[in-house]
Amino acid sequence: MRFPRATRQDRNRRGECENTSFTFLGYTFRVRQAPTRDGTSAFNAFLPAVSRDALKKMGDTIRDWRIHLRNTTDLAELAGWINPIVRGWMTYYGKFYRTALYPLLRRINTYLVRWARRKFKRLRSFKRALRWWNGLLKRQPRLFAHWAWMTEFERIR
Repeated sequence: MRFPRATRQDRNRRGECENTSFTFLGYTFRVRQAPTRDGTSAFNAFLPAVSRDALKKMGDTIRDWRIHLRNTTDLAELAGWINPIVRGWMTYYGKFYRTALYPLLRRINTYLVRWARRKFKRLRSFKRALRWWNGLLKRQPRLFAHWAWMTEFERIR
């Protein structure tokens, strides 16, 4: 069976509506990958996830916290201060397509490691900081709310 060639008008029409998306209540609805029910493959679906503007606003908030410069507090105080805010973000924006939040949560962990490396001289080397981080995850796995989803951090030089 042969299909007719696409005319110039068809190519133009397809170009107009190819990337359809909209933002509503902090979510961006657009075509995303979704797993099948059995989890063996994926298909394209029109799904919501946290919007780029909401991610930018949350990132600005995290930067404004200046976690890595708070050298008078201990880890439990940081957790008590950060957890309610991050838990609210996770509850609201993590409802749909939670993997879109992972880079933001990884960034919080990076700030926490940077805080520890500034506070404790023995953690200045990356290997020791990594060892401390893995030990902390084993000792207190529920200290921070976002550790339920993301425990990794970006390597800092």
